[in-house]
Amino acid sequence: MSGIPSANSSGPGPAYRAVAAVGRSAQRNVDRVRYVGGIGYLLRDAVLWIARGLFSRRVKFGWPALATQMVRIGVRSISIVVLVELFIGVILALQLAPTLETYGQLERVADVVAIAIVRELGPLLTAIVLSGFAGASIAAELGAMVEAEEIKALRAHALSPIRFLVMPRFIASSVMIIALAVIADFVGVLGGFLTSVFVLDVPPFLYLSLTQSALTLSDFLTGLMKAGVFGGVIAMIACYEGLNVKGGAVGVGRATTATVVKSIVALIGIDAMFTAVFYILGI
Repeated sequence: MSGIPSANSSGPGPAYRAVAAVGRSAQRNVDRVRYVGGIGYLLRDAVLWIARGLFSRRVKFGWPALATQMVRIGVRSISIVVLVELFIGVILALQLAPTLETYGQLERVADVVAIAIVRELGPLLTAIVLSGFAGASIAAELGAMVEAEEIKALRAHALSPIRFLVMPRFIASSVMIIALAVIADFVGVLGGFLTSVFVLDVPPFLYLSLTQSALTLSDFLTGLMKAGVFGGVIAMIACYEGLNVKGGAVGVGRATTATVVKSIVALIGIDAMFTAVFYILGI
């Protein structure tokens, strides 16, 4: 019978499988480019609405909505950020102590802890905590609004979802993560200080003196600059995933998971680029 394959047919040949693999790889690359482009367009629209809110009298900025998001994203994240950074300071001091003590430089724990926390671990770990704490929440909230057709209702009334939903979350994430990074820097160094003084028997005044001499203004500012960028990245990914939810409750859960995973990967990649640039520039 002509419609039934014979028993000894071997299926697609190697050439067909190779072409299919190339096609699938190309499609994945196209999807990645489309995803990055979609986030770029969303960022552009958010920045345009920020400019209109600040400089145009016809557009209200929406300060109450911004204040609500700042409390939700920033203030409610303080406790978990403090806890994480305190433990990181303790862990760094205890891990560094045996090696430094071998060379008779135990007090230099202060230098390494301060630089590692302020330049790197403070902003990065704060952003990772925020991606799980606030980023997932933003994606789930916007996804639920999409499924409830609230976004369509806004557009039907000629109201921009970017203006009322994305813009306040973007600003709040970018601003509040900087404030959280400052708290994280202080708490992380405090964790190293307490461990060094009460466990490693490093004199407190020596520890503080070495910390002050090790840190420079550029260390502090580069960390805060990273934090601001990290906050914007988290907000954009969360808003993009939330606004593109499909498939009901399952789609909302998928968007929430994707937000956390993609945010963490993006944060580490961007941090690596920052570190390479700062190394080349000698900052």
